[in-house]
Amino acid sequence: MCNRVLRGSRVSPEGRYNKGIMKLMGVLVALSLSAPLFAADIGLVEEIIAKVNGDIITRSEVERGKRQIEAELKQKAVPAAEFTKQFDERSKVVLSERIDQLLLVQKGKEMGINVDAELSKYMSKIQLDSGIADQEKFQAYIREGSGQSYEDFRNQVRNDILTRRVINQEVSGRMAIPRAEIQKYYEDHKSEFIRQEQVFLSEILVSTEGKDEKGIAAAEVKAKALSTRAKKGEKFNELARDNSDAATNKQMGQLGAFKRGELDKKIEDIVFKEDRGFVTDPIRIANGFLILKLEERFKEGQAPFEEVENEVMEKLYMPRMQPAVREYLTKLRQEAFLEIKSDYVDVYAAPGKVTAWTDPAQLKPETTTKEEIAMRKRKKRVLGLVPIPGTSSVPKK
Repeated sequence: MCNRVLRGSRVSPEGRYNKGIMKLMGVLVALSLSAPLFAADIGLVEEIIAKVNGDIITRSEVERGKRQIEAELKQKAVPAAEFTKQFDERSKVVLSERIDQLLLVQKGKEMGINVDAELSKYMSKIQLDSGIADQEKFQAYIREGSGQSYEDFRNQVRNDILTRRVINQEVSGRMAIPRAEIQKYYEDHKSEFIRQEQVFLSEILVSTEGKDEKGIAAAEVKAKALSTRAKKGEKFNELARDNSDAATNKQMGQLGAFKRGELDKKIEDIVFKEDRGFVTDPIRIANGFLILKLEERFKEGQAPFEEVENEVMEKLYMPRMQPAVREYLTKLRQEAFLEIKSDYVDVYAAPGKVTAWTDPAQLKPETTTKEEIAMRKRKKRVLGLVPIPGTSSVPKK
């Protein structure tokens, strides 16, 4: 979008809600996909420090997580005094977050959740953004950027998607806030919902930079086709991601909120008179053809309850979500076969759960997973009913 059009950027109400959920889910993933990944120190000896049902956690995984935290804090230029405090606090939960993720991934597999379609879509988006069409070169790009093999990186993405699906299905999907409670919050906090007139926009830009008359004509044809597709119901944000030449294509075309006076006059005259969901015809601007979608429009004054119901629900929902997720993960811990070496601590340990480490040399195969433990108990109960050879189960007279 040209500089005159865009002077600031804030996310839409839907964007704020999704951002809140994503932030919460990120707490549960030890190796966040949005953060840079680093190769494990080759000199570090692999050592198993925890067993979670049939999976293991190694010391190198925990150390890699700590290096990632250090890199994030450096990238944010956190002051030295605060750096040490934040690093120490976040490092304490690296192991626990890895246990969280394993438990959720295991649960997802147990539930039969299939994330293949989402995984393919995500990987395709990364490849599209990279601009690398050749598959071998793309895999090399992933290896170089992540410090992992392509398959390991892909598996990490799969696990992250699976984790989110389990949380959505088992926790957030079962949380219900009565509409009466939502309405009461609105009535008690009306001052929070007094609006300034503003619009929330998304964009698709078909660039004409460096193009001759023939190229410009082709760009206009493309823009008109995209506008038509959006008006017929195709998802605007996906069209923006896959077709827009603007930098906002990486955030699905979202531009944010604008008040009167913050937009080019010809654009302002269009969007401030239309309703939510409106898609413009291509608008000729200096560097191309611009298509806008009106994601939301706030009128000046007190917002009616119906307009802000989802926003109120978010305010009530988010404070309850994190405790509910932690309660669910505690339940998974109670049911799991979990052993942790004495030098390490699970800060989210389930109360009363014994997780003392057993020396692998003394560990019997039948005690390696919770399923095998349960099977062993069932076998004992059955064997208790089987008569000893040479005896009779029929009582003698």
